[in-house]
Amino acid sequence: MRHHHSDPADEDDFLEPPSKSSRKREMQALQDLGEQLVALSPERLKKVPLPETLYEAIRAAQGFKMEARRRQLQYIGKLMRKIDPEPIQAQLDIFAGNSAAEVAKMHRLERLREQLLEDEQIIGTIADTWPGADLQYLRTLRRNALKEREAARPPKSFREIFRVLRELQDASDAAAEAEAERPADEDVTEQGPNP
Repeated sequence: MRHHHSDPADEDDFLEPPSKSSRKREMQALQDLGEQLVALSPERLKKVPLPETLYEAIRAAQGFKMEARRRQLQYIGKLMRKIDPEPIQAQLDIFAGNSAAEVAKMHRLERLREQLLEDEQIIGTIADTWPGADLQYLRTLRRNALKEREAARPPKSFREIFRVLRELQDASDAAAEAEAERPADEDVTEQGPNP
């Protein structure tokens, strides 16, 4: 007398177990998800909601090569069968969105670097955007990058300009993020000018 068959929802209790091939596909999907996690940087991995054992297994896999890595990925897939993969997938989707924004940011910085090489007046734009920028250092890098280009030498200064611009942008983004996370009541108590 435990089950009445009048409710169609109860029929779900009597469905056949998933086929071997569908279980295999599910396991492969979890292992693929594990591979995506192994490919993450340590900073991003920390942002993913993972049980400690899974986190440690992923960190270990990041240091393995070839066969050891393959076996570790199978182990990660096995661990993932015991958890809900949805929050993990949601975080990876966020990263994918962020990486699209990241690519756009990199292209913006590359264009700025090219503009700087074409016109030294772009230093003014950089100064307005990032007041803390070392403009003298950027001018020196610009001169060196132009000399490298003329002499067909390796683009050491050209790359350094990009690194400097990226650091300035990253610091600016981090400051904006910290400002956005500040509780609203601090805005009321702190009426002074922004530093």
